[in-house]
Amino acid sequence: MLQLGLFIAAMFLLQAVLSVSQMRHFSREFMKLRKQGKVACGRQAGGFHAGAIVMFLIDDDGVIREGRKLMGVTCFARVTPLPGFEGKYVGGLAEEDLPKYGKNLRKAILDARNTYNKFISGEEIPQPPSPFQRVGRTLTGRI
Repeated sequence: MLQLGLFIAAMFLLQAVLSVSQMRHFSREFMKLRKQGKVACGRQAGGFHAGAIVMFLIDDDGVIREGRKLMGVTCFARVTPLPGFEGKYVGGLAEEDLPKYGKNLRKAILDARNTYNKFISGEEIPQPPSPFQRVGRTLTGRI
């Protein structure tokens, strides 16, 4: 029984180390884009499905110069290029502009658009609820 407990503890520790590694990789990639100019970000939590984060390097007019994505279920996912958006206005992206991507990647792209539009209009950008807040809202029946 002690061996099982140690094994589970070791797996949690390994998962934590790999998650920190993934966060550091994402931060480095974000900073590379940020050094080149403004960045519009969008995210969509995945739960048991692949979550997605997108980053668009944009010029002063909101035109996309480069796109990147982080998508996956595990801590082994890495930032990769997201081609096909160069020259498009980030604030005007619509469902029909998106190629056949997965649901969460499409939602993350639209979240980047919404975040950009809120920033430009001066609105406050709300933070999404944490997993614990979502569970609490589900249990109490609040949305």
